[in-house]
Amino acid sequence: MLANRFTISMLLGAVVSASAVFPGLTLPLSPGDRVRMFTPLDDELPADSRFRLSGLYEVNLDGTLQIPFLPPQPVVGLDVSQVEKNLAEALVKQGYFRPEFLALSVRVAHWAPVQVTVSGEVFRPGRVLVNDGAEKSGESAPGEFGATITGDNPPGRYLTAAIRQAGGLKPTADIRQVRLVRKKQERVVDLSGVITGQPVPDIPLVAGDQVVVPAGAIAQSELVRPSQLTPHEIPVLLSNLTVPHMPNQGKGGQIVKLEYGTRLSQVVVAAGCAGGTRSTNARRKVALIRTDRLTGATAAMDRPVERLLNHASNDQENPFLMPQDGVVCYDSRITNIASILRSVGTLFSPFFLIPGLLRHDE
Repeated sequence: MLANRFTISMLLGAVVSASAVFPGLTLPLSPGDRVRMFTPLDDELPADSRFRLSGLYEVNLDGTLQIPFLPPQPVVGLDVSQVEKNLAEALVKQGYFRPEFLALSVRVAHWAPVQVTVSGEVFRPGRVLVNDGAEKSGESAPGEFGATITGDNPPGRYLTAAIRQAGGLKPTADIRQVRLVRKKQERVVDLSGVITGQPVPDIPLVAGDQVVVPAGAIAQSELVRPSQLTPHEIPVLLSNLTVPHMPNQGKGGQIVKLEYGTRLSQVVVAAGCAGGTRSTNARRKVALIRTDRLTGATAAMDRPVERLLNHASNDQENPFLMPQDGVVCYDSRITNIASILRSVGTLFSPFFLIPGLLRHDE
């Protein structure tokens, strides 16, 4: 018995400790959120009574709930348990109920999309809409045994969801020092567990929150892979007009979707810029064009294909591709000369055929 009590006390202590380490996991209400209020006292009223409190209520743009027979009740920034307590006190204060007889329940029915801002080391900084299209409800259909399933988990309104909406982290992000600013309060969050597999204090967001992702000292290659905080796929502009080029390249230029973490050498191989006759193709070149989406500055780097493949593990020689990078393949000098000779031969060959045709006619 004592062992069981000790185990229970340890578990409760762990829960309290987790709440202390990760405060703010209870999600406050934002404009557009909906709550369902219920009181069994409504069942005792006549069918035509207008004094019914049970129903579905939406938080107004000014942050209040409009409850019948009560002045607008401020609820934005409060969790649902505090809203329930405040509404009960307001109904008692107005004289509609005695406290010993009032039974009131308030539950989240729908989490609305909210706008937050994300800045710093993400691919698309700016204002984002999180939870857009999510229909998570605090009251769902009956469960397996007929019981109503309740809950207040907003799947699309977490800190990690906002970072994904902003394009995901850049390799230069310092994910151990992500800042969450809510009104005048600020909290630093360590999100490195998303990459390492450790527990992550993912925090639910409210309207107006600001997320700031600072820059680290150096780029981190472990961030260049699909994850909950980074893109899964990136668009890359690819042009391959080499001779011969891959049959599925069409005219040689297209936008392709690549898994985040793809290196330049991999797209060169996939695009058919490498391989073939060594004497003519070994000196092919590839150009990588990268544009800073914030400043518009463009940088280009040339790489001989053979050297690129021989130094595939070198981050400087063989960089990871970023969203909207451009990759252009060029023929070798020998291939260019051969193409010129073929063109000259095609141009003059009809003139050499004419005398033969005339002699044949004679």
